[in-house]
Amino acid sequence: MTFDLDSFRLDGKVAVVTGAGGRENSIGRAYAMGLAKAGAALMIADLSQAGAERVAEEIRARGGTAFAVAADIADPASVAGMAAAVEARFGGADILVNNAAIMAEMTMAKAIDYPLADWQHMLTVNLTGALLCCQAIVPQMRARGGGRIVNQVSAGAYPAKSVYGITKLALVGLTTTLASELGREGINVNAIAPGSCATDARDSMARSPEMVQHMERVVTMRYEGRPDELVGALLLLCSPAGSWVHGQVLHVDGGWVL
Repeated sequence: MTFDLDSFRLDGKVAVVTGAGGRENSIGRAYAMGLAKAGAALMIADLSQAGAERVAEEIRARGGTAFAVAADIADPASVAGMAAAVEARFGGADILVNNAAIMAEMTMAKAIDYPLADWQHMLTVNLTGALLCCQAIVPQMRARGGGRIVNQVSAGAYPAKSVYGITKLALVGLTTTLASELGREGINVNAIAPGSCATDARDSMARSPEMVQHMERVVTMRYEGRPDELVGALLLLCSPAGSWVHGQVLHVDGGWVL
């Protein structure tokens, strides 16, 4: 078989992207727009129904197919409702992008002092939420002959130096575990580890001049990226072009982890 650029196309595929409607300038929105441009039909899932609908309408205005659903990935019943909406609208999903997470909203405290309730909430959303979504959508992938799961981890997990990093490192473990379990069923499971991206969520977090100077020193190319610069990696992992990529973490971070 000769490689063809059409191998990056997703025509006829259905993708679910969680956390894609919460903010106007976000990685989730960039992912949804990129998948739609490649030909996929989208189900935009977010805590904010209005935000999800805004992104879905933007895709439809550009000639794509997209619908919105309100979903709390920490709530099994809400996740089941999301899966049911995908089934009813499209007959099932081929692609799941577990993008939703707590970052800007997290408690800023050292792990040794972290309030237990906040610790549990972070793990529930950033780790258990991804598992719940996989458990709800994988049966649809099986029925459709295979699929792609992409988990959003973080350069901040290499090494983990915060509670957020701990949750993302745990999500790497979930990625490799699911890859081991699902590969023979034609379901590719991978992850993307972004570096520091110029998003509304990032901009809402306090950053000292010293932190910025440190990042500029240690990142070997460019310490800050744009959400669109992650889309190429996503399309590789979701399309036939990446059919032999499995159980991997793609670092898209300008050389941060390097």
